[in-house]
Amino acid sequence: MGNVFALSPPQFMPPLIPHPSGGSGVGRAEKREENLDNPGSFDELHRRCKEVFPQQMEGVKLIINKGLSSHFQVSHTIHMSTVGQSGYRFNATYVGTKQISPVEAFPMFIGDMDSTGSLNAQCIHLVAERIRTKAVFQTQQSKFMTWQFDAEYRGDDFTSTLTLGNPDLISESVIVVAHFLQSITKNLVLGGELVYHRRPGEEGAIVTLAGKYSTPQWIATLNLGLGGAHASYYHKANDQVQVGVEFEASTRMQDSSFSFGYQLDIPKANMVFRGSVDSNWIVGGVLEKKLPPLPLTLALGAFLNHWKNKFHCGFNITVG
Repeated sequence: MGNVFALSPPQFMPPLIPHPSGGSGVGRAEKREENLDNPGSFDELHRRCKEVFPQQMEGVKLIINKGLSSHFQVSHTIHMSTVGQSGYRFNATYVGTKQISPVEAFPMFIGDMDSTGSLNAQCIHLVAERIRTKAVFQTQQSKFMTWQFDAEYRGDDFTSTLTLGNPDLISESVIVVAHFLQSITKNLVLGGELVYHRRPGEEGAIVTLAGKYSTPQWIATLNLGLGGAHASYYHKANDQVQVGVEFEASTRMQDSSFSFGYQLDIPKANMVFRGSVDSNWIVGGVLEKKLPPLPLTLALGAFLNHWKNKFHCGFNITVG
């Protein structure tokens, strides 16, 4: 959901007079004045670890990005595949004039449509200084598939989010998701997730606890609940090498998986390589190469599933 709001500067306070009993009043006051950072969004707990893993690629894809103004951008994507469906996608993004950080501005409208008429649209808006809202609509040709509404409140040291998914008053069905994250210390964040679903003949709820411990070099994150567990570890060895480890277990599917990924940056060659291997015997890698001064990026990926004896490769060209 974006960066953390800047904290207001501390107000001037007169010097404290030590208590006659000899207690450290100054130390206690400094501890109370220590400000904690906002923990961010619940959905971004495992983001740093996932970024080092390569994205699946298959077929040939051409992406052309064109900025029509400082607030409006469009992109065209042509995908030719031998496994899935080939087609064309059009994307349009509008960013408003209310800028709260170098990478955030509101409102934001994002629309994506493919050659079959399926639409994916999002609207993100900052309705108040600390309240963000998001609406998501997805259609498959002429049929509505998903409509979702989010409201997020960001305090100085906590974040709370409420999501409504596919609310239907006629059939009395709805999915409600509540998130809460609290910064305990400068390094430790604790929180939880409540998922409630209701539809005719079925009703249930799942509670998941979450925790994240961060340092400048590594981040450890754990989600644990009745539905399963999700643990990740991210480590930045240096400016060129980053690694990540993920473990996921599902009680409903009675399945678990383990993945290891790494990212190698070569700034002098304008190259980034990401590789991964998991417990399902899937090995993959993606190599990205920028060609300055041209606004051109080439990507070559290959993935091999030893267990199913399947191989996929892809080649992407991004312009702009």
